[in-house]
Amino acid sequence: MTHSPTATLNLPRILCFHGGGTNSDVFRAQMRGFMSRTIIPHFRFVFVNGPYECPPHPAIIQVYGEYAPFYRWLRWKEEHDEVDTRTCSAQILTHIRRAMDDDEGDGDWVGVLGFSQGAKIAASLLWLQERRGSSGIPFVGREVRFRFGVLMAGSAPIVMLDPTGECGNVPRYIETADNLALNFTDWPDDNVGEHVVTLPTLHVHGLLDEGIERHRKLLKLYCKEGTTKLFEWMGDHRLPIKSTDVAMIMNKILEMAQDMGVL
Repeated sequence: MTHSPTATLNLPRILCFHGGGTNSDVFRAQMRGFMSRTIIPHFRFVFVNGPYECPPHPAIIQVYGEYAPFYRWLRWKEEHDEVDTRTCSAQILTHIRRAMDDDEGDGDWVGVLGFSQGAKIAASLLWLQERRGSSGIPFVGREVRFRFGVLMAGSAPIVMLDPTGECGNVPRYIETADNLALNFTDWPDDNVGEHVVTLPTLHVHGLLDEGIERHRKLLKLYCKEGTTKLFEWMGDHRLPIKSTDVAMIMNKILEMAQDMGVL
């Protein structure tokens, strides 16, 4: 787990989730453009490691190959060890709670931010929080109320992260945590129903990303109409680094946070 400098201890906190085959240190390095002096006075970023060790994603080896070990949140390859859905959910939420407890900040937890597989986890946390209502997210706590999400190159569908079974049956169009992430094909027809996140979300899409159709499904089918913002940029499956793109994304995050009353 890595986090922002000590100067941000009292700021509202955003929980950050890396993609599959990287780690919190890599993601923090990739996010350095977003953690400029423009944004640091507003938020404290806390970066979480996924629960399962795995080989590095091919896209990061050249630059971050020495940052091992690397982690994932969910299975996306047959060779990844199988684990039942409740155990997987419990391990994910336990790692999240541990990172939150280890952080020295004392500001409210206000948002989630993720890239790729981390964006799927971020969206799934928002969905779980809404589904459980006043019960709060298991292991994370009733006192934590995330207000918005930033989903960068995040793929549908949303995943049920329920280690307790208290959410009942898995609604149609929602995936379980034990399945291979890319095998899902039971898509909804619209963004109305139990499968939908209603909290505000910002979606960042690279127009050259091979997975953009699944990213668009997360936006159009799994997030309530009127609650979303979209930023598209001319890039593939990576974070934007061009200063103008970063500035526009950060402005949208600030707007969303202000609309939710957290700044």
